[in-house]
Amino acid sequence: MDPTEAIAAQYERRKNDPRLSGLYAPSAYQRHLIAERQTHYERIIRQLGNPAELRLLEIGAGTGGNLPFFLELGFKPEHLHANELLPDRVKALRENHPEVTVHSGDAIGIGQELNASFDVVFQSTVFTSILDVALKRRLAQRMWELTRAGGLVLWYDFTFDNPRNPDVKGVKPAEVTALFPEARNIQFCRVTLAPPIGRRVQRLYPLFNIFPFLRTHVIATLHKPTSGTPKQ
Repeated sequence: MDPTEAIAAQYERRKNDPRLSGLYAPSAYQRHLIAERQTHYERIIRQLGNPAELRLLEIGAGTGGNLPFFLELGFKPEHLHANELLPDRVKALRENHPEVTVHSGDAIGIGQELNASFDVVFQSTVFTSILDVALKRRLAQRMWELTRAGGLVLWYDFTFDNPRNPDVKGVKPAEVTALFPEARNIQFCRVTLAPPIGRRVQRLYPLFNIFPFLRTHVIATLHKPTSGTPKQ
């Protein structure tokens, strides 16, 4: 099976798995983890410039759950692009956000005319669903090509394997760094209280989240150098 077809099959299995129903329903835990990562996203993006003047592409945007945040942050709708592999999600994405440019299918196939077009190329929990190492490398390279000089790749994903879900594999910071060998000023921030704990403690999220060893995800910023920028 083609790697992208395998990913689509994985998501289809998850969608129909009764054990996963309700895991992502609104809850105090979900509100806390979303607010936490959005605080980091805002800080990172504002350091890059005025959001109204920036262009952003989200890889694996799903039905568009992150787009309202970027719009509220000040991005112009015409400066937001969203990619999604799965046809049912593409349909919902276009219905939910008709003002945003949608690129359907494999992100590796996004047109070459968009190379170096985006100040921010963003992915959230996409790479942990890719088990094929070569596909990870190709996608990372395509993301890098789409990022302008002086822009950045913004990354959010988990670092640990899930023993209950063989369709995903954690991506550790060392692998992230290896996927983007030309990146400079790479920064990692550990976030997100471990889901089994967070779903249990709910409103006590801030109390437990003070312990970094209980956090399962990282936000990474990988800067694309301008000409002559030294590696840091």
